[in-house]
Amino acid sequence: MNGAYRGRGFGRGRFQSWKRGRGGGSFSGKWREREHRLNLNKATGKHPEKTPQSLLLQSTLDQFIPYKGWKFYFSEVYSDSSPFLEKIQTFENFFTKRIDLYDKDEIERKGSILVDFKELTEDDEVAKLIPNVANELRDTPEKTLACMGLAIHQVNIYFYENLQLLGRNGESAEECPIPACRGKSFTALRSSPLTVTTDWQSIKIQELMSDDQREAGRIPRTIECELVHDLVDSCVPGDTVTITGVVKVSNAEEGSRNKNDKCMFLLYVEANSVSNSKGQNTKTSEDGYKPGTLMEFSLKDLYAIQEIQSEENLFKLIVNSLCPVIFGHELVKAGLALALFGGSQKYADDKNRIPIRGDPHILVVGDPGLGKSQMLQAACSVAPRGVYVCGNTTTTSGLTVTLSKDSSSGDFALEAGALVLGDQGICGIDEFDKMGNQHQALLEAMEQQSISLAKAGMVCSLPARTSIIAAANPVGGHYNKAKTVSENLKMGSALLSRFDLVFILLDTPNEDHDHLLSEHVIAIRAGKQRAVSSATVTRMNSQDSNTSILEVVSDKPLSERLKVVPGEEIDPIPHQLLRKYIGYARQYVYPRLSTDAAQILQDFYLELRKQSQRLNSSPITTRQLESLIRLTEVCLC
Repeated sequence: MNGAYRGRGFGRGRFQSWKRGRGGGSFSGKWREREHRLNLNKATGKHPEKTPQSLLLQSTLDQFIPYKGWKFYFSEVYSDSSPFLEKIQTFENFFTKRIDLYDKDEIERKGSILVDFKELTEDDEVAKLIPNVANELRDTPEKTLACMGLAIHQVNIYFYENLQLLGRNGESAEECPIPACRGKSFTALRSSPLTVTTDWQSIKIQELMSDDQREAGRIPRTIECELVHDLVDSCVPGDTVTITGVVKVSNAEEGSRNKNDKCMFLLYVEANSVSNSKGQNTKTSEDGYKPGTLMEFSLKDLYAIQEIQSEENLFKLIVNSLCPVIFGHELVKAGLALALFGGSQKYADDKNRIPIRGDPHILVVGDPGLGKSQMLQAACSVAPRGVYVCGNTTTTSGLTVTLSKDSSSGDFALEAGALVLGDQGICGIDEFDKMGNQHQALLEAMEQQSISLAKAGMVCSLPARTSIIAAANPVGGHYNKAKTVSENLKMGSALLSRFDLVFILLDTPNEDHDHLLSEHVIAIRAGKQRAVSSATVTRMNSQDSNTSILEVVSDKPLSERLKVVPGEEIDPIPHQLLRKYIGYARQYVYPRLSTDAAQILQDFYLELRKQSQRLNSSPITTRQLESLIRLTEVCLC
């Protein structure tokens, strides 16, 4: 489960001892008679009559318990007829036979022991005495794990002392054990040697849904998780994590002043393990790497990826498979495809250098009704990790990060926005022209690929390594050719220069194009799977599978080479398979520019500089050269 995250309560202690109530002093009324009886019994040498509670306490203290760590794992009083004794003895024999497999130093360092589930279930003694151990681990995990933990507590490893395991969380006493004291308010003594403080953190995770798991009209589900000990600070907002733990319930109003809804309970997960995808990036070289998508590929997926790779016109096939519902706009689809594959980030792990982003940003500007929003949604659905937002309903905090205050504990929590959730993926922003002041929040995220926050005494920086694809309508509804792109969008040059590709779509009448477009729309509305005039490339195997689109020599422009010819058969790549192919390319393909390609880009950049000075057009800076390098690296995929 990859999702929205909030961390609160850093370093909050949970105490396992409490301050005793106040006692002593004189009494009045009926309490004076009780004090007189106590003094009388003391003077005559008689002991007061024992209550059932005192008998229970005395019998518990005098009873011999063979398991020293019983109180750490079970809240029940030890009994020789306890149903857990047989399980504890079985687990103890299981670990004793495998004592050579465990190292005490490693156990103390990690704070846990790795148990082979298959070996546990296939053990003869365990299968005989506990035949349903797998079901018990699933149905009653707390009691079964407590039996295993107590068994490990008993096992001596290489003649070392028993492992010193941490006890359970302390609970406040309801009343003072002294009979003469009526105190019910207790405060933990932090200076007491019996007080144990524990690092504690609460996070909120959001599920990651694929197409087969996505349900229409339902938002992604979230759940809170509690992290303790070494699991604290193991992830930050925007990370993709896998959490293993035990589902528990808590009072919804616990810790707050409102006690009206005492019967309202919420589910939370007490985490035992946190697996973070951060740090599992695959390095390409000394100065570049690509973030891994952590996608799992079956043998069937690998064969399908190999078949796609062997296509003769692969780039044309990918472009026409991106959003086949929209007719035309091949160049725009090509730019979106380049953003999906992404480039290689440079100097990501070098602290002595400034990282250089490898993800291109795309801006699509055009008249209404040309399919910009549908192409953005298609790109976000195909991406291994994509977030789609609408600019007219999005705030600055919703894009970056929100600092909220928890009503129950009073701690501040970080809630990730769209850019943080789209880390190592893409973020589609529709209605980009209607955002207003939110444009300023994108400047840092688009260039430095991070979001800094300094608010309420909290200063932090969160990663936002995402490709931004935006769609905008010009001012006035239609694009004015007499004005520049910045004037049509009312957008500053600082933000506009951060986009690697800017596409301008104009709704100009064309009889041939309108005829093909109308046929395509009618075929789609009629429910036909294959349109008459809109088609992709027929798949044909090629002997050379390493040929890049840059190596194809043709006098036709790219828009003509990507355009489909009427009469060709439709064979688009399904979106689920295309997502697998993109994830495989982002994880295992690491393009690098050759010397000849770098020289061509340098000459082209110098020519652009000369033309911009001569024609007094938009300035050409080094950002355009970096954009050329990024787009060329993506094409090499």
